[in-house]
Amino acid sequence: MVTLRALRPADATDLTRIYGGASIRHTTGKPLTLDQAHEKIRAALARAAETPRAQWSWGILDEAEMIGLISLRRRTPTMGTLSYILRDDSWGNGHATHAAHQVVTVAFTTAGLNRLEAMHHFDNPASGRVLTKVGFTRVGTAARDTETGTVAYELYALEAEGI
Repeated sequence: MVTLRALRPADATDLTRIYGGASIRHTTGKPLTLDQAHEKIRAALARAAETPRAQWSWGILDEAEMIGLISLRRRTPTMGTLSYILRDDSWGNGHATHAAHQVVTVAFTTAGLNRLEAMHHFDNPASGRVLTKVGFTRVGTAARDTETGTVAYELYALEAEGI
């Protein structure tokens, strides 16, 4: 079973392990440096202090080890987006599904959202299976601009009344 906790400054080395290897194939494709990890944590801690709060970021822990990061972002007063990344050696164990279930609960209770959206790269169908297990439904595709051009992503949505 996984637990979630707020990021800490001491998590920077763990973030560099999470944002490396096969885990970043469908993101930037570039490993996160230690300086970038420290900045990511500083930004997450600053956003946690904002009112109203627009973003939540948690470390995903398997026992005491940080194996991933999951975030909830408020895009409008009632709609948010969910994103997650796991260290590649932790794939296939249900960790992303358990973490996403926890964040969906926060989104529809504490954050007061009534709709969530998430997307994944076409070449990452396992992420789509995670979203489906959590209750999301595929609703189409979305284009994302990257350094190498526009990439199509699978788009999913979950309504609060759908849970």
